[in-house]
Amino acid sequence: MSDFESQGLKAGNWTGTLLRPTAPKRVLLTHLGLLVAEARVRPVQPGSWRIEVAIPPECLSDGVQSLTLLADDGEGDQPMPGAERLAALSLVAGAPLDLDLRAEIDLIRAELELLKREFRRIVTG
Repeated sequence: MSDFESQGLKAGNWTGTLLRPTAPKRVLLTHLGLLVAEARVRPVQPGSWRIEVAIPPECLSDGVQSLTLLADDGEGDQPMPGAERLAALSLVAGAPLDLDLRAEIDLIRAELELLKREFRRIVTG
């Protein structure tokens, strides 16, 4: 369970509060598995950190876009393996939303059927 509380998205900036004794070395925003921005981490009070990251315009397009906030102790242009997932933000825009949502629901149904099949195989087998 994450100790990040999102305050939402306003004017292209996603903000939230991270509650823990020390701040992570860095907090990253990823989109489609790629690093797109590094968040600013500022102390609010002891054990409380304000996280703010600007959503790059190139991440915005028609359909459903998923952005993930990660914390790690690394450096460089990619998140470290095992980076901690703090939160996810889904942005929905444009006309083809019905098709995107139906595709997502179909994918979830297919995955659920696979899980049910495997569970039954393990239980009976």
